[in-house]
Amino acid sequence: MHKSVRWFVTVAGLSLLLSSVAQATTHEFYKGKTIRLIVGLSAGGGYDVYSRAIARHMGKHIPGNPAVVVENMTGAGSLISANYVYKLAKPDGLTIGHFLGGLLLQQLLGKQGIEFDALKFEYLGVPAQDHFLIVLSRKTGVTDAEKWIASKRVIIMGGVTPGGGTDDVPNILKATIGLPIRLVSGYKGTADIRLAFNSGEVSGVSIAWESLKVTWRKEFESGEAVIVLQAAMKSHLDLPKVPVALNFAATDEAKKLFQTVMRVHGPSVRPYVLTPGTPKERVQLMRKAFADTMKDPEFLADAKKSKLDINPLTGEELEETVRDIFKLEPALTEKLKEILR
Repeated sequence: MHKSVRWFVTVAGLSLLLSSVAQATTHEFYKGKTIRLIVGLSAGGGYDVYSRAIARHMGKHIPGNPAVVVENMTGAGSLISANYVYKLAKPDGLTIGHFLGGLLLQQLLGKQGIEFDALKFEYLGVPAQDHFLIVLSRKTGVTDAEKWIASKRVIIMGGVTPGGGTDDVPNILKATIGLPIRLVSGYKGTADIRLAFNSGEVSGVSIAWESLKVTWRKEFESGEAVIVLQAAMKSHLDLPKVPVALNFAATDEAKKLFQTVMRVHGPSVRPYVLTPGTPKERVQLMRKAFADTMKDPEFLADAKKSKLDINPLTGEELEETVRDIFKLEPALTEKLKEILR
């Protein structure tokens, strides 16, 4: 055998052996361990409910069957948790982060306090791609979006933080279609906004249909919470009679700005991530476990029982979506800075 061929065969064999050893080591690593799933928003909200459903089933798809426990780390609209997972969590594959996906765009827009680089997270995927709505209290008497906009009647809505759909969606609608609102931000999550809504402190919220029908079920089914507008580019199959916001946008610029924000708050709005520097073999193992969980019949039955929509993206698809966010042209980026900050 020629010396160069013999060298290549030796190196290839060694690489295969090392890969097999690394894989075996990774498979043993999770045995007897506990994985922390850090949720950046308060208990009882949509992000929390999805995470607890995932935690109940994901462990059985990881070799070694580790326990998965949910921890709520609230503050600054989930920014504290995102910074924690990026900077302080050990990159060992034992900490999963879940925070507002809109923070990824906020990094591009220069939001103060962001200490992470979105392009360096290891992405596991999303369980659902949200469809945002504008929901008002029945007490406002507003049921027609077109008449509301024409009347210029200002209604107070509750928000969490710039970067979240509770804030970014109303702000982009205010700028592009003249939605007459005053946003009061700073709530710890949509569960807290619901309490303020029920007490009359605020009269509206921007919330995903996926969350509304689960965490605001009582308010929605009783008629106290009225859907007046779909903050979307097309109608949801469940809501054929509710008007779509894109149809109110009068200019090409308004449509482009709106579409950009809604893409952020759709495909990438519910990201699950690992800390940068996590060994690649563990990243791949956890990506597979996440994807397998999304197809698990027991998980899907659990999600259906809790009225959770499952419309997932894989870790690879989510990573590509995030990279696309950072390809926004400078002029559009500057315009969004003015609107969303």
